[in-house]
Amino acid sequence: MLSVLRAWSRISQPCRLTQLSVISLSTRSLLESRLFSSSPSLAMTLNQTMRRKRPQKAKDPKSPLLEVCPQRKGVCSQIFIMKPKKPNSAKRKVARVKLTTGKTIMAYIQGEGHNLQEHSVVTVRGGRAQDLPGVRYKVVRGSLDFGGVVNRMTARSRYGAKKPKK
Repeated sequence: MLSVLRAWSRISQPCRLTQLSVISLSTRSLLESRLFSSSPSLAMTLNQTMRRKRPQKAKDPKSPLLEVCPQRKGVCSQIFIMKPKKPNSAKRKVARVKLTTGKTIMAYIQGEGHNLQEHSVVTVRGGRAQDLPGVRYKVVRGSLDFGGVVNRMTARSRYGAKKPKK
């Protein structure tokens, strides 16, 4: 504002008083509106901005169709084989499962061999098969109609296998 005032005073000397009064009125009204505003100013110091924590973004769930439940029951509508993504080569067994919520998902069948067929009742948990695109769920072994892996010795709880008798 002062630089504008000085520039105007240099340009026209004769009508200097009228310009000054107009400028002073406008600056006065600006100052009054700023000083007596109803809301506080939003300016913060650098220290305040550094100390303030950013609001955390809500993370998207990795298994959204389970709706925050650890497992869901469902019925197999189709059992099929998929090929994995580029560097890997295999025949991965996948089941299309209709959950009790009415939503249909693709779930990976872990382990060697399975007794699943159409209309088998299974439990589905979260956890994706890394090399199968679109498969975000796994079928729980050893629960409901789905049997455990036969002759499994290591990681038995993951594959629903009983402890072998001595």
